[in-house]
Amino acid sequence: MLTQKAKYALKAMIHLAACHDGKPVLIADLAEVERLPKKFLERILLDLKTHGLLVSRKGKGGGYMLARPANQISLGEIIRRMDGPLAPVPCVSKMAYRKCPDCRDERTCVVKPIMKEVRDSIAYVLDGTTLADAVHRTGGATGRNFESFNFQI
Repeated sequence: MLTQKAKYALKAMIHLAACHDGKPVLIADLAEVERLPKKFLERILLDLKTHGLLVSRKGKGGGYMLARPANQISLGEIIRRMDGPLAPVPCVSKMAYRKCPDCRDERTCVVKPIMKEVRDSIAYVLDGTTLADAVHRTGGATGRNFESFNFQI
């Protein structure tokens, strides 16, 4: 399940991607427009900056901007940075594989192939959708609820 942290990160990053003028966006403005808690958003943006997805400028005219063009940042990358692997169970994770403690034999596990298909489908959609795609789907609108996106498999 997507955490609130990842959901807010997606909303913030999509908002920043929609700001075509390339000017930094203040945390307070972003929090107000997207209706996000400012303190929580500060931590999220700092985490995104630490992972190389955002850059910031201090002082007058400062704020946050995307570190790379919107068409080079996938939603999957953002979610992994916030929540970790996309896999619903650890034995199908590509980034953080771990044998399930209750599994006797992975080769005969009835759950693993289904969960691998789920993981692959999630990754296909999220890794195949960039911030630019998300902005395009909303018509460039900001301040929209993330629930309004329709990511169909």
